[in-house]
Amino acid sequence: MKKKWFILIILILLAIVSYNYIYKNHRDIANETSHFKLTAADISSEFAINPTNSEIKYLNKTIEVTGTITNLNPNNLTLNNKVFCQFSNRIQKTLSNNSQIKVKGRFIGYDDLLEEIKLDQCTIIQ
Repeated sequence: MKKKWFILIILILLAIVSYNYIYKNHRDIANETSHFKLTAADISSEFAINPTNSEIKYLNKTIEVTGTITNLNPNNLTLNNKVFCQFSNRIQKTLSNNSQIKVKGRFIGYDDLLEEIKLDQCTIIQ
């Protein structure tokens, strides 16, 4: 009888821990302190030299990237044709191609095929 209660308690604790792990609070990237502050040229050259180590270094970190807008859409933009920035909401600021901008976001990966650095949850830094 004691063995059944012990197993039941272990299963309940395991379920609680699993639930808390899976449903963690979402990060607020806009209010986080940046781990790295780089230019788009610097980060793209770092990935050109060693993409595997660079991806490990930046993965899931908050970074600020300064660069020139080369592609602009309502929900995303590209800096220097190398850094793709996905915004959670529509971009509210009036921006144009070839203008300098600083963007903060979470690094989510490197696209080998397009040779692009991917950021999500981006915000524009004043």
